[in-house]
Amino acid sequence: MLFCHKHRALVEGGCAPVVLLHGWGFDHRSMAPMVEPLRQLADVWCIDLPGFGQSPAQNFNLPDIITALVASLPSRAHIVGWSLGGALAIEYASCHPERVQSLITLATNPCFVARKDWPTAMAKATNRAFNTGFEGDPATSLKRFCALVAQGGADERSQTKQLRGLAVLPERERVSVWAQALTYLAGTDFRSSLAQLQLPGLHLFAAGDHLVPAGACDATAELNPAQKTCLIDDAGHALHWDQPRQVAARVAEFVASACAQSDSQLDKGRVARSFSKAASSYESAARLQRLVGERLLAKISAPAGRVLDAGSGTGYFLQGLREAAGASQLTALDLASGMLSFARQHHPYADNWFCADLEAMPLANASVDLIYSSLAVQWCEDLTRLARELYRVLAPGGHLYLATLGHGTLQELQTAWQQVDGYVHVNRFLPVELLQQALTQAGFTDIQLEVHSETLYSDNVRQLARELKDLGAHNINAGAPRGLTGRRRLQSLEQAYEPMRTAEGLPATYKVCYLTARKGG
Repeated sequence: MLFCHKHRALVEGGCAPVVLLHGWGFDHRSMAPMVEPLRQLADVWCIDLPGFGQSPAQNFNLPDIITALVASLPSRAHIVGWSLGGALAIEYASCHPERVQSLITLATNPCFVARKDWPTAMAKATNRAFNTGFEGDPATSLKRFCALVAQGGADERSQTKQLRGLAVLPERERVSVWAQALTYLAGTDFRSSLAQLQLPGLHLFAAGDHLVPAGACDATAELNPAQKTCLIDDAGHALHWDQPRQVAARVAEFVASACAQSDSQLDKGRVARSFSKAASSYESAARLQRLVGERLLAKISAPAGRVLDAGSGTGYFLQGLREAAGASQLTALDLASGMLSFARQHHPYADNWFCADLEAMPLANASVDLIYSSLAVQWCEDLTRLARELYRVLAPGGHLYLATLGHGTLQELQTAWQQVDGYVHVNRFLPVELLQQALTQAGFTDIQLEVHSETLYSDNVRQLARELKDLGAHNINAGAPRGLTGRRRLQSLEQAYEPMRTAEGLPATYKVCYLTARKGG
């Protein structure tokens, strides 16, 4: 078994565990910048690889290492590996794809040493000289290695000192294991594995990396277009130390997205059909929607000529939005055609109507001065793409007013269902911090966040289920069980929910997140 340091998630009911695998010369402590951001989503397992840190000093033999990882890691996890850890993460995912929910590598080259058909890698002579030097003088080589890892970052001197504090030369019997790991790295070639990889993958590289050339980023992207790649500026080989917030945010968003796709697999077609079907009953059941929408309207403080209601639903707020913003041109956009048809008949206050996805809006660049979006963003999957779209269509100086549901929404219902069966019964809501980070990366400024906990009460479980269905907000994940919920299972749900009853009734808590932001200009 390998040494594992576990960090409990900060929230209940999150993603599968996230496993962090460190790079050569270090141990689990070198992954510290990733721990706290990822604890927002899931338990975080920090592993010491064989012969490193507190793990046993076994030979660095790949089959044995894979066996040790299988014995030490959870049955299903998100695997994040840095450099050597990334190489082993790819090997592990190739051997046991059923155990990997998503794969993330940091500064991991498909071929660590250059080949004729893969020039974007370390020169063979350079690699041989370092490996030979380590066998002759491990202490000096390790100090030099830390300096190379720090090169390319914003503060190389400080980073070198910090890394040297984490790279502790082991006792004699472990030095040979480290040398074996260097030999393993020199022979790696994962091009075929990555080309065939079908599970979600994200591969981050650093523009200033002196061990893995930046060109490896584009070369890796060509191997498998379905895998995501990204080049981090102002960073060296230890990119998660040079740019900790950016790297952690990208990894956290990818993990959350992969978790949602795997566990929930939100079906946009089902979302649209569900809300279209609910159009006629929506307004009579929309207690929370009315409360949130009115509060969001009250936050509008400056007039705007061209206004977009992004996720306009039945059009209930169109008239109020026009008045609050003093709009001269009002556009309504929604994914569900049934909602738009209902709005045009009952709330015909918009000038333009679009049936479209918020992540791909058919609007021109800088075509609106204000975006209002109440309880629609939680149905989006790619927060980075969403934020870029919002930024794109907003004119310079324009304002964004957004309300969405965050992680922890309908926690009581989810907890009750967990006692009944193992199906996904509650739509997954991502941590709002991920949306906040996506807006920042897109270029928004003056971002303000408020989170309110709103609890609504129902007389019984059937009333709650009926209200969610009337809203079109019942379980619409692709992984949801089909067909009617059987009487026995419904009774079991009622029994599990009943201990949560208060004097007001059965509670249903919603984590409502209000975000306002501005596009500079």
